[in-house]
Amino acid sequence: MSALILAVLLAALDQTIVSTALPRIAQDLNGFDDIAWVSAAYLLASTAATPLWGKLGDMFGRKRLYLVSTTIFLIASVACGLAQNLPELIGARVLQGVGGGGMIVLTFALVGDIVAPGERGRYQGMFGSVYGVASIVGPLLGGVFTDQLSWRWAFLINLPVGAVALVVAARALPSVARRAQARVDYLGSLILASIATGLVLVTSFGERWGWDSPAIIGLTVVTVALAVLLVPVERRAAAPVLPPAMFASRTVVFSSLIGFVANAAMFAVLVYLPTYLQIVHGVSATLSGVHLLPLVVGLVVSQSLAGRWAAHAGLLRPILLVGLLANLAGLILLSTIGAGTGTLVLSVYFLVTGIGVGMVPMVVLTTVQNSVPTADLGAASAMVTFARSIGAAFGVAVFGTLLSNGFADRTRGLPTAGGFDAARPDTIARLPAGSRETALDAFAHATAAGYLWIAPALAVGILLAFFLRPSRRAAEEASAGDGPSAQAPTPRKNVSTTRSAA
Repeated sequence: MSALILAVLLAALDQTIVSTALPRIAQDLNGFDDIAWVSAAYLLASTAATPLWGKLGDMFGRKRLYLVSTTIFLIASVACGLAQNLPELIGARVLQGVGGGGMIVLTFALVGDIVAPGERGRYQGMFGSVYGVASIVGPLLGGVFTDQLSWRWAFLINLPVGAVALVVAARALPSVARRAQARVDYLGSLILASIATGLVLVTSFGERWGWDSPAIIGLTVVTVALAVLLVPVERRAAAPVLPPAMFASRTVVFSSLIGFVANAAMFAVLVYLPTYLQIVHGVSATLSGVHLLPLVVGLVVSQSLAGRWAAHAGLLRPILLVGLLANLAGLILLSTIGAGTGTLVLSVYFLVTGIGVGMVPMVVLTTVQNSVPTADLGAASAMVTFARSIGAAFGVAVFGTLLSNGFADRTRGLPTAGGFDAARPDTIARLPAGSRETALDAFAHATAAGYLWIAPALAVGILLAFFLRPSRRAAEEASAGDGPSAQAPTPRKNVSTTRSAA
């Protein structure tokens, strides 16, 4: 478990650790115009590769693929740290995303392999806490490395930590032999990866390229067409990367949709609250992390409690409902923030939001894993992880558009002679004192309005949770060896016995 937690920590950190280092990277590598690709390349590659890693783990065994994905991630991290120009860095980030996507989805599926169904929620809660904390700590570490050492250490630090995780995993993880009964669904994997690429590009660059631009419209049309094409391709495949039977399961479909909306809201909070604190309240990147400690505390505590409560099948839906309601309450509270909102009030708002953010993601994953045969754990985990990744990109993109447009509308009459640009809030500092206060108030209100607009997505998640019917039947049948996955890996106690004998 320690090795798996380290892997999730590294993969999650590398989604956010470069955010505060991007200006220095652009300066050193002379690539201001294309610097956004440093973040987008990792997200795009990890999202696109996730379903294939999950299915390959089901077919060939997860341990060996986990070791391969971790190795790819570490090699790519070194390449990132040694990159001499922006194309080299972007290429290395693509490779790093491929490895990171495998590390995350295979970790979640491995928990399903080595932990009994009744205990999965507790262990998944650990990973959820690590994932959430990494989302906040990442930008802070990136800032510290950039200011005190070099931005290259944001990547090179992965090597010693990842090496420990790799060695421990190689020694400690049980090996479960699997032999593929059918060919790998390469066509379905390619189409699904293309769909993921289109979705990430549209959500990440829609604001920059223009939502009504030919590029965005064309990408949207192609992505929709590929989604339609995927259905018959997967129905004909002998071992589909996304088994069509999963789409007939209300638990899998509704849980994936809930994961999508919950992650959209979560990343809108985690990505933009530090920006609000740094611009409106004038704190440093490091101090913004200190201000967000109540959110981290709420997230970690709620993840832990939700994981323990999830051991009871009857509590899965109530936990989801409570978490989604708390998350919705947090967004409504955040929609009231302004330039003069005090630290104590913000701490209470952050705590409520953290509790809501923490209770949902891993309970969703546990609900799905406990409802499918063991032979489909990888594909099911990949489907939820894929939905959550797209949700994160969607939430960040939509909130960024709302924030940008809202701020521009509220600062339309401000003078631009001093170099102020409504598209770049960091230029507020160049304004005269009176105009600066107006701009800060405008940014605070635009942030608050953005959270209010995001809230209806969580309302949809709450509605879906009401119709969710969690079940452990498939997982229990698989563990007993007499269900639809009679060829599933050896049950947990037999795996342990085999490893001890070896």
